[in-house]
Amino acid sequence: MEKSVQTFVNEAPPNHLHSSTNTNNNGGWISFPFIIGSMAGLSLAAAGWNNNLIVYLIEEFNMNSVSAAKVYNMANGCSTIFPILGAVVADSFLGCFSVIWISSFISLLGVLLLTFTAVIDTLRPPKCFDGSNECRNASTFHLTILYAALALAYLGNGGTRFTIGSMGANQFHKPNHQAIFFNWYTFALYTSNVIGSTVLLYIEDNVSWVLGFAICVAFNILGLAIFLSGRSFYRHIEAQQESPFMSLARVAVAAIRKHREPLSLGGEDYYHGMTKQDSATSAHDLTNPSKFFRFLNRAALITEGDKKPDRVAAEPWRLCTVQQVEDLKILIKLFPIWTTGLLLCTPLVIQTSLAILQALKMDRHLGSNFKIPAGSVIVFTMISTCITITFMDRVLSPLLTKRIRTSLTPLQLVGIGHVLTVVSMVLSALVESKRIKLDKSHHQNSVVVPMSVFWLAPQLAISGIGLAFHSPGYVGFYYQEFPGSLKSTSTAVVAVFMGVAFYLGNGVMDLVQKVTGWLPENINNGRLDNVFWVISVLGALNFVYYVVCASLYEYKNVDKEVNDSIDKVDGN
Repeated sequence: MEKSVQTFVNEAPPNHLHSSTNTNNNGGWISFPFIIGSMAGLSLAAAGWNNNLIVYLIEEFNMNSVSAAKVYNMANGCSTIFPILGAVVADSFLGCFSVIWISSFISLLGVLLLTFTAVIDTLRPPKCFDGSNECRNASTFHLTILYAALALAYLGNGGTRFTIGSMGANQFHKPNHQAIFFNWYTFALYTSNVIGSTVLLYIEDNVSWVLGFAICVAFNILGLAIFLSGRSFYRHIEAQQESPFMSLARVAVAAIRKHREPLSLGGEDYYHGMTKQDSATSAHDLTNPSKFFRFLNRAALITEGDKKPDRVAAEPWRLCTVQQVEDLKILIKLFPIWTTGLLLCTPLVIQTSLAILQALKMDRHLGSNFKIPAGSVIVFTMISTCITITFMDRVLSPLLTKRIRTSLTPLQLVGIGHVLTVVSMVLSALVESKRIKLDKSHHQNSVVVPMSVFWLAPQLAISGIGLAFHSPGYVGFYYQEFPGSLKSTSTAVVAVFMGVAFYLGNGVMDLVQKVTGWLPENINNGRLDNVFWVISVLGALNFVYYVVCASLYEYKNVDKEVNDSIDKVDGN
C-alpha cells in the first residue's frame, strides 16, 4: 500500500469531475483516515441498535418472533433504499459532503429517540414475562414513537453508508487505488459491525438497553466529529449545475419525439455539444453513437430547427448530446447485472433473520457463565468477511499481479461470491435439518434445543467469505462503469437491490407461511430446512442467470489504465 500512496500523490483530477480542493490537500490518502474513521464510528453505532432490533422488539415491545423479523427486514429494506435518495441529492444538488453530515445528524436524532424508548417506561408496553397470560401488545402510541425513531435512524444511516463510499473513491483517480479504498472501506465497515454486534449487544442483553443505546449515541457523535474534522483535506466534488437524471429523462423524451426520423451514418449529423461541434472540429473526428439501442440515437440526431445560430440546442427536450445518449445506454446495459443482485441478497436476508431466530432456540452458552446474545451470531459473517478482505488485499491481489500481471475483474469477484452464497444456503439447510431432528429426539417442541449455537458458524462464515468477494466487486464494478456524472449513485444502486431484497425476503417468508407450515411462530414446530433448500435452488438459478449476463457484458475501456497503474506501482 505504501507504493500506492507514492504513485497517487499529485495526480490530476479526471476531466469529468468538477472538483474543488484545499491547498493543503496532497492526495486521497491524507483524507483516507478521516473518511474511514468516521464511517467506522457511524457503522459501529448503527450495528449496536440495528443488529439487536429483533430481540429488542420481542423483549421490550412484546412482538412475536416472526413479526419482529418482518419489522427488522422492512426497516433494513428502507435503510438500504434510502442511499439512492442520498445519492441523487449528492449528484444533483448538495454534493457528498453535505449529504453525509446532514444524514449523520438525522441518524443521531433517531438513535436518541430510540434511547428514550428504553429510558422512559411510558414509551413502551409493560414487560411480558415468560409464562404470563397478561401480555399487552404495544399500543398505537408506542409503535408511533418506535417507528419514528427507526425511520430517522435508518434514514440517516442510509444517507451515509454508501455516499461516504463514493466520496472516498472520489479522492482517488486510478482504478487500482479505488479498488484498494473499496477493500478497506468494506473491511472497516464489517470490523466496526463486529465490535458493535458483540460488545454493544452484550451490554444491551446483560447490562441494560439504556447503556447500550447511549453508547451508540456516543459513537454516532464521534463519527460525525471525525468526518467534519477532515473537511479541509477532502477533494470536494461539486454538484452538477443540472441534475444528471434530468438529462437522462430528456434523452428518452427526445428519442420518442423523433421516432419517425431516419438515422444517419455520419457523425456530423449528431449533436456533440458546443465544445466539440464547432468549426475547428472536422466531421471525421465526430464519432457516431453506438449501435446498442439505436432507437435512442435519434435524441442526438440534428434536425431542422434543433440548434440556434450559436450552436446551442434550441430545445433540450428535443436535442441531446451524444454523451448523454451513451450515458443512458450504459445504465440500460448495466440493468441485467443489477437484477442478479436481487436474488443474491434475498437468500442472505432470509438467512440472517432466521439465524437470529435459530440462535434463540439453541444453546448459546460459552462456558458456564457467559451467554452469547442471539443477535451476535451474525458476527461469524462479519469476521470471515474481514479476514477474507485482508487476505485478498495483502496476499491474493499482489500475488496475481506479480505472477500473471493481472487481477480478478469485478465481475469475476461477484461470480465467486454467488457460488459461495449458494454453498452457504445448502449448509444452512443441512444444519437446520440436524437441529430439528435433535429437538424431536430429545424433547419435542422444547424451548432450547441441546445444540450449540456454534453450529451456525460455518454457514455464516461462508456467507461472509462470499460477501468479501461480491460486495466490493459490485461496488467497484458500478463505480467503474457508471457515467461520470452519476458516481455517487453508482455505489448507491448496490444498496437499492439490497433494500429490495429485504422486501423480497419478507415476501418469501409471507408466502411460505401462507402456503406451507414450514415457518410457524415456534420454529421448532416448523421446517426451516425446507425454506433454506428453496432459496438454495433460487440462488443456483440466479447464478446461471448471472453467468449469462456477465459473459455478454463488455467493460468500458479501462484495462489500459489499470495496467499502467500496475506498471507505475512496480516501477516504484
